[in-house]
Amino acid sequence: MNIVIHDDELQSLEENLNQYSISDWNTFKQAYTISQMKMTLKDRLTCMQYLTDLDLMPHQLEAVNKVLHQMHGRAILADEVGLGKTIEAGVILKELMVKNLVKKVLILVPSSLIRQWEIELQQRFYIPAKAKHRSYPWQAYDIVVSSIDLAKKEPHASEILSQEYDMLIIDEAHRLKNPKTRNYQFVKQIQSTYCLLLTATPIQNKIDEIYYLMSIVRPGLLGDKQSFKQTVRKERKDDSDAIQTLVKQSMIRNRRSETTNEWTKREIDTIRVDFTEDEMTFYNTLESLNVNHSFTALTLQREICSSREACYETIRHSDWNHDFKKELMDQIEQLPHHSKALKTVEFVKSINDKCIIFTEYKSTQIYLQWLLHQNGIFSVTFNGKFKKSKKDWMVQLFKNKAQVLIATDAGGEGLNLQFCNHMIHYDLPWNPMKLEQRIGRIHRFGQTKDVNIYYMVLNNTIDERVLNLLYNKLDLFKDVIGELDQILSQLGISNLEDEIVDIVKDSKSEKEASIKVDHLFSVISDSHVERDIANESS
Repeated sequence: MNIVIHDDELQSLEENLNQYSISDWNTFKQAYTISQMKMTLKDRLTCMQYLTDLDLMPHQLEAVNKVLHQMHGRAILADEVGLGKTIEAGVILKELMVKNLVKKVLILVPSSLIRQWEIELQQRFYIPAKAKHRSYPWQAYDIVVSSIDLAKKEPHASEILSQEYDMLIIDEAHRLKNPKTRNYQFVKQIQSTYCLLLTATPIQNKIDEIYYLMSIVRPGLLGDKQSFKQTVRKERKDDSDAIQTLVKQSMIRNRRSETTNEWTKREIDTIRVDFTEDEMTFYNTLESLNVNHSFTALTLQREICSSREACYETIRHSDWNHDFKKELMDQIEQLPHHSKALKTVEFVKSINDKCIIFTEYKSTQIYLQWLLHQNGIFSVTFNGKFKKSKKDWMVQLFKNKAQVLIATDAGGEGLNLQFCNHMIHYDLPWNPMKLEQRIGRIHRFGQTKDVNIYYMVLNNTIDERVLNLLYNKLDLFKDVIGELDQILSQLGISNLEDEIVDIVKDSKSEKEASIKVDHLFSVISDSHVERDIANESS
């Protein structure tokens, strides 16, 4: 028997649906469309016969099949850094294209990754993706890669929102967790049948963030926000981990420690350096400063351990008394070339291979490049202020010409640099997550050599204190690195680096600081164990 529904009845149905907040008509159509995928897709990945040079790791194959067969092509891919989320997304996209379910695709990524995505899709997956050119209309592209910063601006946003895409892919999607941002508001309006959000940063364990991210991936699944919160509160009373259950419905997260793949080794070595007598005298001068400003003596100590230039710039831009500033600046000008920088140049020469140097300060970055140049070493810089084209150029120069890439933490996100296997942490970050993101640039899927990591540390300075407080104790909670953001959120800690800085500032001795950091790590580790037990019991 055929049931006929007239246009006026359809309109009435849509009005009733909207009235009772069940779902809007577009969401219903989308849900119906993706439900058909189970009827069309087979267990075998058809696309792999066209990708003969691609060997998927077990966790990648499992992720692809789960997204296609259980999550209806709408999921959050949240594998740890270096496990190949882009590969998973590429295979999912290729499979849907081979099945003739996807033709029009919008891919939004950080500007520094546009070229990387374009090349990866073209050369590895034979997908004709094109980077968006400002002069061409969005309608002219079948598969377009763009930055979200460009896409959300007018007239681009209106053109995008007027179209219906078969697939939407967003890299570094953790930037969408705040519903008040233009990024979130824009992305939420994009019409797409299938959707993949990629992020190496776990979803923090906050109800609102989970609700909003899942509202992009699975619109309508959680109902309205008020009823969702009520459900969560009810299930919490019943001793049920409602949030984790909901997250698992639409998120895949593989951790390096859980994969069965054989990874190349990661060797870590500490290179110790002594300040000259003049440098140590000035360092002690900074330690004895009694200033009440937005930055502290600790800030200046960290900077002088990086370079004279970094410390000089901070003092120069301060609002201190002119004579006091001038006295400190004059002392800096009399200092010799930085001991740690000289040792780094000497060490780079001994490596005689490609090497990445990470620093916290742009002033140090410029100084190191100059010093390397003086010693006949070709280096390039990379920081967040560069335009997309310059970032692409720097990476290509590093790959094909330069021996050294000097990067700030902007280089710790998204880049694939596995053609290099040496990394120097010239400045140690005070957040272990930053360290892992940095190392993930070279110790990742596709790395064929053992990876060598070096810490440059100045003896008897804040460098050494950080090494003792943090890096000599990383084994205490190495298993929780991948879930650190989530655990810290549970503990009410918004920023681990700020927490550690406060510990160092407020401690009267290094022993006191060490005890406090040990306690912090212990709480983090205990929280991880409790989460594991809860997950196993559920």
